[in-house]
Amino acid sequence: MTTESSLEDALRAAQAGQAWAARVLYEELSPRVLGYLRARGVRDPEDVTSEVFLTVFWRLGTVTGGMAGLRTFTFSVAHARMVDDVRQRARRSPDAEYDPQDDPRTHATAEDEGLASVQTEKVRALLETLVPDQRDVLVLRILGDLTVEQVAEVLKTSEGAVKQRQRRGLLALRKKLEAQGIGAEGVTL
Repeated sequence: MTTESSLEDALRAAQAGQAWAARVLYEELSPRVLGYLRARGVRDPEDVTSEVFLTVFWRLGTVTGGMAGLRTFTFSVAHARMVDDVRQRARRSPDAEYDPQDDPRTHATAEDEGLASVQTEKVRALLETLVPDQRDVLVLRILGDLTVEQVAEVLKTSEGAVKQRQRRGLLALRKKLEAQGIGAEGVTL
């Protein structure tokens, strides 16, 4: 543990340009400055601590009042940097996580396109196992995003018939998926 008198000696030596003394002062004060900046919610307290000591060491020759004066000056600089950080965050919009799915500049990889093609073929093959009326209803309901009423209008049938075909088609798909060992949790009736 460094005594107050040895810190006073280090301060005088640092003001005279001795690098070892600046290191002693940094090791004494930086943990407290870092703790202060963390407690005040500074976004990058380690970086701001470095900025504080760059300023302090640049102006070390102007510090008066010994170690008490150095502490006061150091924490004055730390407080000013904390205020700068708060103001900067207030002016900027909040940071957002990058999500490549939301980026219109991204393109699917060949692997993604290949997998999508395979999946499309699997779905097409699965739908081909249904009777045409059930397949038509499911495709219009799911891919067309049509209501039961709209599907009935398109197929020129009753709403009851659409509901019945939808239910039977989903049951048939569930059985086929279960037979293939694929869980059909997403196939609801």
